[in-house]
Amino acid sequence: MHKLAIPPEIIARVEARCGTAHPFNDLKPARTAFVVIDMQLGFMDPAISHACCPMAEQIVPAINRLAGALRQAGGAVFWIQNTHDASCDTSWSVMQRMATPAARARRVAAMTEGSPGHALWPTLDVRPEDEKVLKRRFSAFIQGSSDLPARLRARGFDTVLIGGTVTNVCCESSARDAMMLDFRTIMVADANAAMNDAEHNASLAAFWNIFGDVMTVDHVIARLNASAASEVAE
Repeated sequence: MHKLAIPPEIIARVEARCGTAHPFNDLKPARTAFVVIDMQLGFMDPAISHACCPMAEQIVPAINRLAGALRQAGGAVFWIQNTHDASCDTSWSVMQRMATPAARARRVAAMTEGSPGHALWPTLDVRPEDEKVLKRRFSAFIQGSSDLPARLRARGFDTVLIGGTVTNVCCESSARDAMMLDFRTIMVADANAAMNDAEHNASLAAFWNIFGDVMTVDHVIARLNASAASEVAE
């Protein structure tokens, strides 16, 4: 697991701007979705991965725990799968040109739907009621990537928890775009994985500084439980 280390001045800026370090503490479970990014063999299994993140396997228990808690509280889980198809060659050609032919071939082989690399990691607790979403960009929320924003809105979700891999690429890209589309967005620190602690923490700090909230799994679950208890009391 990554060692969380957010500079105190970042938290101070958030508190000065928002009046609190956690502007989205008031979680409503029925309006909250856990969006899990790219926890696929193509990013986690060294034998077939085109861009392996060794830390990703270590966050699987945290992801499963949060997914279970949110389902029980009345929220939902969305599993996002990075996908390459023929449309990417033209609609995202700049990405293709930024890789060598060999690197591009490895990515296509790992991320094509139906390939071993495209599959979700086998120990993830994926339930029948969960949704799976294919994305064709780093961000799951940007136009042309997926229908995730429409699916979330159709089910009444206005708050998203972001987890998965890699923290500072697809996860942060998705989190920033979610906020820009008016979703209350929280990056879950110990449910994200990067190549190293420095990149992980820099990404979380940049996001927390201006785009949204950062919480741990324990913090999120505590807020979900507090909300449920409040609803019972009412």
